[in-house]
Amino acid sequence: MPDFTLETIAMDKCSTPVAGVDEVGRGPLSGPVVAAAVILDPANIPDGLADSKKLSAKRRELLFDLISASAIISVAEATVAEIDSINILQASLLAMRRALDGLATRPGFALIDGNRTPPDLAMPAQAVVKGDDRCLSIAAASIIAKVTRDRLMTALSREFPGYGWENNAGYGTKQHLEGLKRLGVTPHHRVSFKPVHNILYQEKN
Repeated sequence: MPDFTLETIAMDKCSTPVAGVDEVGRGPLSGPVVAAAVILDPANIPDGLADSKKLSAKRRELLFDLISASAIISVAEATVAEIDSINILQASLLAMRRALDGLATRPGFALIDGNRTPPDLAMPAQAVVKGDDRCLSIAAASIIAKVTRDRLMTALSREFPGYGWENNAGYGTKQHLEGLKRLGVTPHHRVSFKPVHNILYQEKN
């Protein structure tokens, strides 16, 4: 389970708040990539924080409310157009930087999930591989980002029914791929991703 060790080490060094950052949505065929930055209150950390992928939807929703009530949070995204323009990795890093920049309190240090940190950050940062399993702040950020993106995709599914986004969050499930073949590509699809690109190519020819 994640703990507060990395945050404590960083706070001992810089004596300022530490933010955890994570993103959700690298793999889907549609929708933006969403990142969250979270500064936890060391005296009021919700119980049960963990990697959002290991929690039920009901548990994520509960923790989302608890984190929102007790922590400083910021959510940002990189759009489908940005993903197609600069690639999904760079778009993910861009969303994480935007989330950090949006925090009401400027952290003195950032803990970033993954193996690299976004460029041009306003504070020093550390990349933490499998950070949502190791670091409470990153786990909290993963929950905030996951719930936010799932809600967004559910809302988009009402505008563009037939792709199953309310269930698959834009990932390339059988229902989604069948919807693509039957209904075609929407403005929310990532045309640089191979399954979407292939359908556009078939339509063109």
